[in-house]
Amino acid sequence: MFGPDLINRKLRRLLPKDNSSLSRAMCYSVFAGGKRFRPILCLESARVCGGAIKEVLPAACALEMIHTFTLIHDDLPAMDDSDLRRGKPTCHKVFGEDIAILAGDALNTLAFEIIAKHSPTVKVAKVSAELSEALLKVVRGQVLDLKAEGRKINLKKLQQIHLLKTAALIEAAVRIGAVLSNAREYQIRALTGYARHLGLAFQITDDILDATSEEKILGKPARADEKAKKATYPGILGLKKAQELTNRHYKLAVDSLKIFGKKAKTLKEIADFAVRRKR
Repeated sequence: MFGPDLINRKLRRLLPKDNSSLSRAMCYSVFAGGKRFRPILCLESARVCGGAIKEVLPAACALEMIHTFTLIHDDLPAMDDSDLRRGKPTCHKVFGEDIAILAGDALNTLAFEIIAKHSPTVKVAKVSAELSEALLKVVRGQVLDLKAEGRKINLKKLQQIHLLKTAALIEAAVRIGAVLSNAREYQIRALTGYARHLGLAFQITDDILDATSEEKILGKPARADEKAKKATYPGILGLKKAQELTNRHYKLAVDSLKIFGKKAKTLKEIADFAVRRKR
């Protein structure tokens, strides 16, 4: 499996190195922890499709920048109003709301610059379209999530929110890795199905951990969803049925990988991690 160290080394080369408050806020947030889940998915998807990792690595880092951008903005007082992220003070708590907003904006812009400069010329438009489409879905998902606070919604509506807010960027990660590897359409379809179910399993696990774990383990406030009156899978289904739904999506994700045979061993291990993690 490609590890976080590979991603981190490349991120350090791609991020700005000046000592401005903006650059420091960008680097603080990118290197505040994180499992590099999405870029690793991107690289592993490229690998199973026979891609050259060197060509895919910049786009994988761009994905991490986009993910970090969404977290910075999610944590803002106007959104989730979070003081902690990955056990550290959130960006706006350290640098102020104004710089946090601009750091998120800068990471978003830098991600697309990296794709434009470092992806094969014939693939730039396709990769940019995949990423921008996913990002628009994330934004729409956040809007729906905010509107749902304090309201009763059903399971279908909750799933719609998280197909946008959580699964979309995970789908983009595997699709970009495949596109940059000249994957066949049936391979892209299989990876998209894997990512969609993985994204839902990941989110349900998040909801379960929020309801059952402690702040020192999570690295962020526990019971935050309950305090914000957010709809969650345990809240709608109960913990037992929420866990059963996680297992169902996990199985569907793994089943989607069958066309790749043993080459998909690491992608299966990533799905294992996603549903068995403690934070």
